[in-house]
Amino acid sequence: QVQLVESGGGLVQPGGSLRLSCAASGSIFSINVAGWYRQAPGKQREFVATITSGGSTNYADSVKGRFTISRDNAKNTVYLQMNSLKPEDTAVYYCNLLVSSVDGTRNHWGQGTQVTVSS
Repeated sequence: QVQLVESGGGLVQPGGSLRLSCAASGSIFSINVAGWYRQAPGKQREFVATITSGGSTNYADSVKGRFTISRDNAKNTVYLQMNSLKPEDTAVYYCNLLVSSVDGTRNHWGQGTQVTVSS
């Protein structure tokens, strides 16, 4: 069974940085598309960034130039480096991985990690 564990959230001042990690474990063959999404209080979950197995990336306009998504295939881990953080980046961040495993190819969500940007 595939499990995702997120880490790296926390409280940071405006202009600060955080690095989120999403580690997948289990009988994994490969991770296809990987992405990060976020949900602020009272709002719908929204797209932040994705990265393909080939390394192509895509970003929401609101984070372009400030956030960087990356992956370490050997560790089955996806990262989100967040720089120049703003109060409006405050949200619960979720990773989403399309994983090929012994159970087939399925979409998996992480448990979420809170990011709070405040002075």
